[in-house]
Amino acid sequence: MTTLLLKWKRISLVQRILLGMILGIILALAVPSATGISLLGSLFVSALKAVAPLLVLLLVMSAISKHERGRKTNMRSIIALYAISTFLAGLTAVAASFVFPVQLSLGSGAENVTPPGGITEVLKSLLLNVVDNPVNALIKANYIGILAWAIVLGLALKNAHDHTKNMLVNLSDAVSQVVRWVIQLAPLGIMGLVFDSITTHGLSSMMDYGKLLLLLIGCMLFIALVVNPLIVYFNIRRNPYPLVLSCLKESGITAFFTRSSAANIPINMRLCEKLKLNPDTYSVSIPLGATINMAGAAVTISVLTLAAVHTLDIHVDFGTAIILSLLSAVSAAGASGVAGGSLLLIPLACSLFGIPNDLAIQVVGVGFIIGVLQDSAETALNSSSDVLFTATAEYAKDRKEGKDYIIHV
Repeated sequence: MTTLLLKWKRISLVQRILLGMILGIILALAVPSATGISLLGSLFVSALKAVAPLLVLLLVMSAISKHERGRKTNMRSIIALYAISTFLAGLTAVAASFVFPVQLSLGSGAENVTPPGGITEVLKSLLLNVVDNPVNALIKANYIGILAWAIVLGLALKNAHDHTKNMLVNLSDAVSQVVRWVIQLAPLGIMGLVFDSITTHGLSSMMDYGKLLLLLIGCMLFIALVVNPLIVYFNIRRNPYPLVLSCLKESGITAFFTRSSAANIPINMRLCEKLKLNPDTYSVSIPLGATINMAGAAVTISVLTLAAVHTLDIHVDFGTAIILSLLSAVSAAGASGVAGGSLLLIPLACSLFGIPNDLAIQVVGVGFIIGVLQDSAETALNSSSDVLFTATAEYAKDRKEGKDYIIHV
């Protein structure tokens, strides 16, 4: 048994996850009545959801409390890169939706979902989430509230004794280790999730929405492989692809299967350490990016909204398209603060075109159907770009200061 465990550990996590996927497909086709297998997927997802909020709180709080005056970070540059990437993601999705228009067969199935009523309601919700009770924020996984309390408590603890700060670091390290243990169980969890998806919806369930999925995932791939590399090149003036591909391989693939940017934080922190980035910067930028860097969400909102527009044969002028891109970017940045994530912000975007709420909710229902792949690709893009832009900001700073820097990929 020990020998088998050692051999299993020598296999990379990505290969083990792929093996779990294959086993999930085989078991779903061979023994679809074995419903206990799907429990593995539910346990895996529940474990990630349980530990991720506490992880964000402790990481940000300990990082800010240990930050000393005089230490320079690149947070302004990183936040600017997050915002630019998210806006360009929405703009790319709008352009692609006009070039490759997709129509939907709208039906029922999402009547119980309650979307926000407008941008004012979204902003109000975000502000209320900022001042949410910290215990309630942890229980409900309100990452906007968790982030706000982590920043406030971190600032309040800057003058605390070193023993207190070290205790916070030890706690954040311990929770990070728990997340790593959970992620090591990903092959079993993925096997259960794949089994449940196939036995519930069937292999052909995704074919009906194939064109929509191709457009969504195609846009996200274009952002990851074309738009983001251009942003990186503009800042560091070097070949961006070694860095881009390293982030996609070591962060994006894991995030694709775990479907949680917050749970992928330890993976991203380890990658930043491998890239020899400034710990004072990435200890804050990575948890922050898991909350507000949402290019994938901007793509989802834009594509599904315009799919509804094309279905209803609504004319869209250039100005409205730009407004949609901006609205998608702003909404995406607050998606984690709205129950249901990016899909529930689709009716908000649909309201730009006068689409009735009942039809917009049906579009949300379509989003839930394709959510297995859509959400995985969205998370992979979001999480991998957290590291990408953290590294880009640091390398750009070194270039401007005339320093000779090495990209450790």
